[in-house]
Amino acid sequence: MSAPEPIALSQDVLARLAEVIETRKAGDPDKSYVARLFHKGTDAILKKIGEEATEVVMAAKDGDPKQVVYEVADLWFHSMLALSAFGLSPADVLTELQRREGLSGLEEFAARKAREREANGT
Repeated sequence: MSAPEPIALSQDVLARLAEVIETRKAGDPDKSYVARLFHKGTDAILKKIGEEATEVVMAAKDGDPKQVVYEVADLWFHSMLALSAFGLSPADVLTELQRREGLSGLEEFAARKAREREANGT
């Protein structure tokens, strides 16, 4: 039997983790890290994302690939908490990434700027 495709595997892992987050976020803050962050509120989750993003940068600056992976995993996890806080899921992010697939980063940036100008009436 061949190994699963990396993207399918990642979707499965993200979906399972999202389910765990949903089951724990309303739990006992004394027994669950996820429940504790949700109990503290969105600002606590966002603060953790900032901390984890900084740790990713520091690991990358140190040039340690294993530490980069470890810190990015922490960042993704906390980002998933933020998604859950806003009623979103990893599938929403994957859909957006799929929408962008094949677009030049510069084209995407220009389209985003155009949408912002339209929204602001300028």
